[in-house]
Amino acid sequence: MLVVLRDGRKLQGVLRSYDQFANLVLEDTVERIFCQDVFAEVWRGLFLIRGENVVLLGEVDLDQEDDVPLRQVAWDELEPYHSQEILAKKKREESKAQVLYEQKGFCKEGGEGDGY
Repeated sequence: MLVVLRDGRKLQGVLRSYDQFANLVLEDTVERIFCQDVFAEVWRGLFLIRGENVVLLGEVDLDQEDDVPLRQVAWDELEPYHSQEILAKKKREESKAQVLYEQKGFCKEGGEGDGY
């Protein structure tokens, strides 16, 4: 299963359990990061996810996954680029929130990763 969380992390693992609140237990979990046409993954093991943090849950078709033209690289190689992308996105969201606050009267609350 592929799980996308509110903070943007993408986890892939075997779904072992869930409940009525969408709390999930993933086994053999890896976290993946992407940048252009490359990806990296790091082992996370057994993962318990609180349902309110789940944005998307989907089944991964392992046959079609092999056809995706992405190249795997080491986590340490890709992580700095991924961190830069996250910081750039955060700055864009903050400036957008500031404009909405000043010009349109929106409040600044709710910026804890609720962009989905």
